[in-house]
Amino acid sequence: MNALIPLKILISLSWVVLSLRLLSFDTTPQLWLLFGKTKFEQKLNKQFGAYFYYPQFGAELLALQGKPVTLKGFYIPLETSNSKTLILSKYPMEACFFCGGAGPESVAVVYLSSPPSKRPKLDQIVQVRGILQLNATNVEEMTFILKNAVITS
Repeated sequence: MNALIPLKILISLSWVVLSLRLLSFDTTPQLWLLFGKTKFEQKLNKQFGAYFYYPQFGAELLALQGKPVTLKGFYIPLETSNSKTLILSKYPMEACFFCGGAGPESVAVVYLSSPPSKRPKLDQIVQVRGILQLNATNVEEMTFILKNAVITS
């Protein structure tokens, strides 16, 4: 009987370690904060003859580049049909980057691996999981990108 107690403790500790590892993949609480730490510098883009904001990513965010992350935010529609592309915002539409004056660190574009079976509603809270890509140069693309994403809730 005494030999079973260490085994039970070992099994319990294994579950704790596994749970912590699983939780460490869920970057939802941290990702918007990491996006918010990104510094933007206004520079002239000679191709377009206009000034754009170019990001300078922090080390923590760069460490997530190319890795699976989870992001939860407000759904902002791009099109009227079911599409494989959607925008997530840290804020509802009335306060988002496009309509309410929030900064570019408060939105991310999500490229789904397949169209959703049901289109989310405006400002519906949506959680997605995908591969994080950071864009520092292409002014025709968003700064924060999730590719091969799936809607998880």
